[in-house]
Amino acid sequence: MSTPRLPPITEKEFQAQIVKLAKIIGFEVYHTWNSRHSAKGFPDLVLVRPPQLLFLEVKTEKGKLTVEQARWIAALMACDQEVYLVRPSNWPQIEAILKGVES
Repeated sequence: MSTPRLPPITEKEFQAQIVKLAKIIGFEVYHTWNSRHSAKGFPDLVLVRPPQLLFLEVKTEKGKLTVEQARWIAALMACDQEVYLVRPSNWPQIEAILKGVES
């Protein structure tokens, strides 16, 4: 008997899980509601819980970065900001980052 496979999580569902955990832990969370009028490629989430400032680009397991997303990530990292590309398979690392275990 094979193990039933769960349907893949959507990016929207995954992002909602991250936001829920971040708020429980005490982060202020910003995400663009309507990206049509925002800079292309800016990270999906900005999380703030002083002294932490985190930028998260949220992707599904198969989601690919756009050129603009890669540029934003590189620019923020060049400014010594904490920037992460996160996927559902990274959940243990996401929990650790939000709890301040990793940086």
